Amino acid sequence: MRFAFSVLFLLLPMCAFAQVKRTNPPALSAPTGYTHIVEVTGPAKTIYISGQIAFDKDGKLVGAGDMKAQAEQVFKNLEIALTAAGAKFSDIVKMNSYITDMSKVQAVRDVRTKYFADTTPASTFVQVAGLVRPELLLEIEVVAVVAPSGGATTAR
Repeated sequence: MRFAFSVLFLLLPMCAFAQVKRTNPPALSAPTGYTHIVEVTGPAKTIYISGQIAFDKDGKLVGAGDMKAQAEQVFKNLEIALTAAGAKFSDIVKMNSYITDMSKVQAVRDVRTKYFADTTPASTFVQVAGLVRPELLLEIEVVAVVAPSGGATTAR
């Protein structure tokens, strides 16, 4: 009986937190700036952040006609939203990006690299004919997962 309690005591902390596993199978191409598979197990808080655009807090466009400037504002907005929800970029498990001109995707990738280290999310990048306002060049939405009470969420 004492042994059973000891095992339970050791395993309970591992079961009490969400685990995020990021995998890039060798049979798939090597990803650049994203992860092919992100799995979440265990209790966790899931956060859905609506598509962020290049508006500042006053609703004014930042970076008219400039993809890099708009990307910088979008990622700043994502950071604000993540922080407000108790999350950070390493908690993002899925990112959907919508861009109006795929020839300018590298500017977005350059900005994205500043915010993500080794914990890149599963990701989709799509060129669209337009966004909600014609002056917008980029919109990004994310899903993040954090363990309850700030427990560890990342497993590799």
